[in-house]
Amino acid sequence: MKWTVGVLLLFLAGCHKDETVLIDGSSKESFETTSEKARRTIPDADRLVFDRALRTVGGRRFGNRDPEALARVTFDGMTAAQVVADQRAHELGAE
Repeated sequence: MKWTVGVLLLFLAGCHKDETVLIDGSSKESFETTSEKARRTIPDADRLVFDRALRTVGGRRFGNRDPEALARVTFDGMTAAQVVADQRAHELGAE
C-alpha cells in the first residue's frame, strides 16, 4: 500500500506544470503573445492593473516616441505578477 501511494505521489508531482510565463519583449509579436499568456495567470482583479501598466509605460519617460518598444524593454523577462507589483509601486510613488 505504501508503495502504491509513493508511486502515485511521484506521478502527480511529475504531472504538475509550472505556470510561470515570462514576457518576451524580443519582438512585437512575441510580446503580444506572451503578455496575453502571462495575463491569464493572474486573478481578474490584477488584470486591470496589468493592462494599465502596459498602456501607461510610455508616461514613465517623457518624450518617448515609441511607448510600445519601451513596454517591450521594460517588461521583458517579467511575470504578470511582477508587472502588477511594479505598476502598484509606481502608483504609490505618484501619490
